[in-house]
Amino acid sequence: MSELPLFRSIKPVEAGFKPDAEIVIFSGDVSEFVAQVPDNSVALVVTSPPYNLGKEYESRVSIEQYLKTQSQLIAQLYRILREDGSICWQVGNFVENGEIYPLDILYYPIFKELGIKLRNRIIWKFGHGLHASKRFSGRYETILWFTKSDNYIFNLDAVRVPAKYPGKRHFKGPNKGKPSGNPLGKNPSDVWEILVQDWEELVWDIPNVKSNHPEKTVHPCQFPIELVERCVLALTNTGDWVFDPYMGVGSSLIAALMHDRRAMGCEREAAYVEIAHKRVLDYFNGTLRYRPMGRPVYQPTGKEKVSQVPEEWKEPSQVRLLEQRGEYE
Repeated sequence: MSELPLFRSIKPVEAGFKPDAEIVIFSGDVSEFVAQVPDNSVALVVTSPPYNLGKEYESRVSIEQYLKTQSQLIAQLYRILREDGSICWQVGNFVENGEIYPLDILYYPIFKELGIKLRNRIIWKFGHGLHASKRFSGRYETILWFTKSDNYIFNLDAVRVPAKYPGKRHFKGPNKGKPSGNPLGKNPSDVWEILVQDWEELVWDIPNVKSNHPEKTVHPCQFPIELVERCVLALTNTGDWVFDPYMGVGSSLIAALMHDRRAMGCEREAAYVEIAHKRVLDYFNGTLRYRPMGRPVYQPTGKEKVSQVPEEWKEPSQVRLLEQRGEYE
């Protein structure tokens, strides 16, 4: 757990859109809220929409009906997006009768029809999740980063990560002997994953929110704050509007507020709205539980009781696999 600084100035939370507001939390249907928002006013839309999996906060419908409904909302999001703005649409898979429907691929034509341009298809790889029995277990989701125009905000320096070899230099040519990398670090690339930290390397870790994550609430599919922070820092400037149309428990709003952006979101589940309000208040009070950007993921030593190999697994057929086990990832 990490605590944020104390004595922040608490900002009022509005229940509906106001041009001069700093924070807006709308309780209700997203379409009703978006109708209040002016054209060309939002710098970043970042969200993880319902996956149509029949969870407690969504009603399962046919994949065709699901995409039709989403396309109507996306058209409204396009209307409120600034010309230099971005949309980050984070999705996983729709599963029906054991068959996978990759939602990022199904969403792409909806955005493309509006003339929005895809800048990156970002792979967010994480280490924990449900274990499948009839297919390989899913351990990644995708973030589709679209821009409304070719003139868009992209602050790469704000999200650079430590270089693997920070002292590396050119070994030939006119720049021989000079540093070959950017002194601020390297581009995090389009694969955001959990990697191992060793004595010489520090890499960006973004684990998903599971039971032992400090940000965990009752929401079953919760955004890690640091995942949104990277989008906020790279794709907006101070004072810009960041909007999450499916805010859940408010992680996107908190990521925006942490970096002096204005935040608004909407959610139809009253219980999640209440939690979002509390988390925003905890942020201003300096008591919010959160995982700081870049903190290494815990690496088991192999000596923990839960990691010991049971005797019944030590059969000849298993020996080769056990001996070849690499570092924990």
